[in-house]
Amino acid sequence: MIFYLLTGFTAIAQNETDYQNKRLVASLKKNGIAGFSQLEEISCKSKLNPEIQGKFFRSKSEVSEMKYVYVGRVNSCRAGGCSNATKTQANLESEYFEYCIYFDSAKTVKQVEVFNYQATHGYEITAKGWLKQFAGFSGNDTLEIKGVDRLLRIFTAILIKIGFCLLMYKRL
Repeated sequence: MIFYLLTGFTAIAQNETDYQNKRLVASLKKNGIAGFSQLEEISCKSKLNPEIQGKFFRSKSEVSEMKYVYVGRVNSCRAGGCSNATKTQANLESEYFEYCIYFDSAKTVKQVEVFNYQATHGYEITAKGWLKQFAGFSGNDTLEIKGVDRLLRIFTAILIKIGFCLLMYKRL
């Protein structure tokens, strides 16, 4: 029992994106990319958005229609954590989810997938039906996100990161 508690705590306390996550690797394979050996990391240090937690990749796979991949993380506050003015942002424990965005050669979003959800609220964003609304987004038009009532912060974070991804890929 104690082993399971410690293992669960370790997963929640993880500070960096797990690029070898089984669900992420399975998602890559499902999209025609055999693994990270078929991805080339694209350096994109940005002064515009230094808090971005993730990496951009270019696919070397000949068979996949997915030509670019972004793997990232969105941090969100635990209940009551963000509103506490006495704590600094660095000292706050946060919940998070990790996701990947697949782009085609035209740098249009083909698919968004949440592969590691470590938060207590808002699990609805992992639903494939909800994530489908991002498919086809190219950054040229406005993306109206459905279902923003309860989870506005998380949805806004996803939108900002998708916009950032598109901005970086358009520069390539």
